[in-house]
Amino acid sequence: MSLTRWQPFSELVSLREMMDRLFEDTFFQPVRGARGGAMALPVDMHETDKDVVVRAPLPGVKPEDVEITVSGDTLVIRGEIKRDEAVQRDSYVYQEWRYGQFARALQLPKAVQADKAEARYENGVLVLTLPKAEEAKARRIEIKGAKA
Repeated sequence: MSLTRWQPFSELVSLREMMDRLFEDTFFQPVRGARGGAMALPVDMHETDKDVVVRAPLPGVKPEDVEITVSGDTLVIRGEIKRDEAVQRDSYVYQEWRYGQFARALQLPKAVQADKAEARYENGVLVLTLPKAEEAKARRIEIKGAKA
């Protein structure tokens, strides 16, 4: 049986980590930045062999209210969720949808061909398909030299 040295501060570190996790996982997360900026748009991004694919939920948003730009290795999606003007503000029983401008800037993992990008809606979800640039695609390199 071996003896281990007791380190009282290690228990304090785990307490601090638990407190950090508590404050990070609060029930209410603000949708606006500290300076009152635009709402953050949640996204999913994944890669295939040929493309970078980005999905963002935009239920009820018209395509003409969304602007998508690619500059260098940065993708920017911005737009506005407009309020239904037919409903009077004081007649709401619940009003949980968020209205106003939204924006999201994402760093792309690979260089893409922005001029060949495609955007479409699928059941209220914006799907962007960004073809990878030729130099960004993985290639197998053969080793040349003496045989073993």
